[in-house]
Amino acid sequence: MLEGLCFMDARLYIAVLLSAFVLSCLASPLAIRLAFKIGAVDRPERRKVHTQPMPRMGGMAIFLSFLICLLFILKVSGPFTGMIYGACIIFLVGLLDDIFQLSAWVKLLGQIAAAAVAVHFGVIVHFVTNPFNGALDLGSLSIPLTLLWIVGISNAINLIDGLDGLAAGVSAIAATTMGIIALIKGQPEVALVTFALVAAIAGFLPFNFYPAKTFMGDSGSNFLGFVLGCLAIIGTAKSAALISLFIPIVILAIPIFDTFFAIIRRVHNKAPIFLPDRDHLHHRLMALGMSHCRSVLIIYSVSAFFSTVAIVITFVSSSKANVMLALLLLLVVLAAYKIGLLSGEERQTSPRVEGHTRNVGL
Repeated sequence: MLEGLCFMDARLYIAVLLSAFVLSCLASPLAIRLAFKIGAVDRPERRKVHTQPMPRMGGMAIFLSFLICLLFILKVSGPFTGMIYGACIIFLVGLLDDIFQLSAWVKLLGQIAAAAVAVHFGVIVHFVTNPFNGALDLGSLSIPLTLLWIVGISNAINLIDGLDGLAAGVSAIAATTMGIIALIKGQPEVALVTFALVAAIAGFLPFNFYPAKTFMGDSGSNFLGFVLGCLAIIGTAKSAALISLFIPIVILAIPIFDTFFAIIRRVHNKAPIFLPDRDHLHHRLMALGMSHCRSVLIIYSVSAFFSTVAIVITFVSSSKANVMLALLLLLVVLAAYKIGLLSGEERQTSPRVEGHTRNVGL
């Protein structure tokens, strides 16, 4: 999948990581200036708590640095090619939304088109967990479920992009974990691509962490979700092991469960599923009196905890891993109920919150 490269050469890793990081650092200020020039600006309104216009296409820095590394340094092929083509589509759709505010249906069609391109080049889920017999071959359901997974993760990352540095940091933690597990499983090409994404995010994060100089915008959050969704599939495509199929879900537990609980909450409250609200995880933490930075750092910590669990279950037996996953699920549900993620109850203890909320839809 990567042409003519020796994966054991540490210089390659250093070159890729430094290139992605430096390019992202250099591109971020340029993206900020360009956003103001073309009108990709997030202006204050009722659901948003930032008080001044903010450029919202900072994700361009991550996209360009990652793309350059994959095309000119790594020279990827195979499923990675589909990931690149699809990433370009979803980034452009997100960029148009950052500038012109596209309708939800137009964005969804763009996401599906991007996912379809990835599927065409071999980014496909072939198995799902069968609790009674290891794994189940999906057959004709492979393509629709793959599309659902990629589009779902793309939107899930977009939904947690509600505080400075939140989506970027959670994505970096998830990508780092995917890279570590790829190395453990003997997939150095997946690891190298994943670490390139981490380095690109790291170069952008200083401009996005509180107080942010720029938002990543839908162009950035959808791009990150799309790439993470594809990498999760590529990293497990050759494995039918029961536990391997759970690993991407555990790694991406924060955005996945936040989206799932948003749907449950709106059904419970008899509200339209696509109606925006202020009851996502970061909203609930701030409603409990957490500061902007503390809320972000808490979610970072929880994400790191899930990532640690994902790494641990790669080393334990299936029976022990099943027990760990069951306990983890119980813990997640209890915590969600405790802080109001399921009901959306108002528990505001501090009348003033900092930061911004940009989520639309779920």
